[in-house]
Amino acid sequence: MTWTEPTRVAWLVFACFSAFFCEERAQHAAPPARSAPLAAQAQAAPPTAAPSASPAPAPAPRRIEQVLVLGDSLSDEAVGGGGFVKRLRERCRGARFDNRAKGGFMVNQIRKRLETEVLPQGGRYSHAVVFGGVNDLYSDQTANRTLPRIQSDLTKTYEALTARGTEVIAITVTPWGGFKRWYTPERGQNTLRLNGWILDRAANGVIADAVDAYPLLSCGEPESLCPELAAPHKDGLHFGRLGHEKLAEALLAGPFRSCEH
Repeated sequence: MTWTEPTRVAWLVFACFSAFFCEERAQHAAPPARSAPLAAQAQAAPPTAAPSASPAPAPAPRRIEQVLVLGDSLSDEAVGGGGFVKRLRERCRGARFDNRAKGGFMVNQIRKRLETEVLPQGGRYSHAVVFGGVNDLYSDQTANRTLPRIQSDLTKTYEALTARGTEVIAITVTPWGGFKRWYTPERGQNTLRLNGWILDRAANGVIADAVDAYPLLSCGEPESLCPELAAPHKDGLHFGRLGHEKLAEALLAGPFRSCEH
């Protein structure tokens, strides 16, 4: 069929009007999209982590008042040892020191002195320094001082003190490889085993603290004392003023840091 010009114009007008009318109906028919309810949004939001609790503060070190010292010649002031005890006494003026160390003592003798002489006197000690073992280590054959026996005597010493509320501070065996008459590689290995055991007592809370004096006083050859720390002694076992001062400083920086100067 042939379209006249007026007919073509009329048809175009009709088509435009129809398209507009359909679009308007579609807009009114479809409701506008609404956001999710606030409750749903709250559920969808990732939970926030609760604030972590602050770590509990470390307990303050116990006041150092009465200190018991147990050991051998390295701690015995009567035979030229105990320089570290003298240094502690000078620095910790608010504390009293009761030095019961005895030259030549093995740890079974240290334990016996504690049980038969010290504890029966009823003294109350806030702290005790236990420093022994070397005389046992080279008496493994002559006195049957095996490693288990040394550990057993030290354990009984620690337990007797802690049962009375005394904080035990242990010092490991110092290097003695220069003590040529009695030192052997096997005894050297037993020294390291004993020292490791002592340090474990502190790490596991059996005793209050321990100072590892073995690496502290060695240099060059780890099993031997530094010559400058040993002087004037030349036996390879005992150490002199500088060695005692170094040991005292380690104690003051660690378990004795709370003492009153």
